[in-house]
Amino acid sequence: MKTKFIEEVEKIQKNLSSEIKNIINYFLTHETIEKPHIIKILSLQKDEEDRNYIFKIANLIRKYYTGDFINIKGVIEFSNYCKKNCFYCGLRAKNPLIKRYRMSPDEIIQTANEAFHYGLDTIILQSGEDDLYTDEDLVNIISEIRKNTRLPVSLSIGERSFSSYRKFRKAGAVRALLKHETINRKIFENIHPDKNYENRIELLRYMNNLGYVTGSGNIIGLPNQTLEDIADDIIFMRDENIHMIGMGPFIPAKNTPLEHFSAGNAELTLNAYAATRLCIPRVQMPTTTALGTISQNLQYQGFFAGCNVIMVNITPDKYRKNYNIYDNKIKVEFYQTYKKIIELGFSPSPLTQKRMKEEINVSK
Repeated sequence: MKTKFIEEVEKIQKNLSSEIKNIINYFLTHETIEKPHIIKILSLQKDEEDRNYIFKIANLIRKYYTGDFINIKGVIEFSNYCKKNCFYCGLRAKNPLIKRYRMSPDEIIQTANEAFHYGLDTIILQSGEDDLYTDEDLVNIISEIRKNTRLPVSLSIGERSFSSYRKFRKAGAVRALLKHETINRKIFENIHPDKNYENRIELLRYMNNLGYVTGSGNIIGLPNQTLEDIADDIIFMRDENIHMIGMGPFIPAKNTPLEHFSAGNAELTLNAYAATRLCIPRVQMPTTTALGTISQNLQYQGFFAGCNVIMVNITPDKYRKNYNIYDNKIKVEFYQTYKKIIELGFSPSPLTQKRMKEEINVSK
């Protein structure tokens, strides 16, 4: 397999500039790239020929290092209450405009049960930092979903205590997502009034030690952020052995301190996907909803830049419209996404394809 991969890369390399060719040669030798290489990829402009070829190579790396299919994960946004006041986030506690909701444990479990037949890769339980759900509540929810669906359960619930994450791991949670958002401490503290920089980094490391498949990610386009900062984020995630990386452009949200700042650059986000695939070839990397909010076609372009995951929203309609981390958030639906993946020439994961064939047979 590796010989065929190298042969395909070498065909593309013939068209590259010497600088980009050197980056690819470095990858072929080391199976990673370094900060100067990342900055160069990030700086490529939309109409540059090198950029198109870098995307093709990132897509080949995705194919050979993670499997030639796209994983579809289902997100249940079970609460939009949050005790934090992050300056960019529409769920912040001090936003009085948002209509708050909480799903009951039974609703969460039932939603996961109903989504089982899709053949999703994972059920992601996502919320603001809402302490009304006790550790025992979440342990029960995780245990029931695992028992009923046997699907991996992933948590995206913010900074719970170390002991909480230990309980959730024991209950059957397999994956945990906690974005570091930016490794630049000054930028981080400028957007987080609680200035909890060290705790977030230590919690990520603790999750890894507990055996979680740990996820993190950064926001592209934060005020005063540079290409060097984004490259540092990617290097940080490589060196911390992060297994899943969610990168998305900053999208302003009404009634937040950053509501008047410009959205992050979508083309730069695509460059970051490609650079990350070369830096961390085996990582699981979704093309994010934030990118799709700028343009849904751009979200699908993430597959051509090295992404191998997409997250679909399985939150009940009566709740999902109020999960407004940022404005104008798109709905990413399962059936539409499944169809689009195939139209673009990619394959959904084998489990998803199997379940969809079973659904078609049942409907006949």
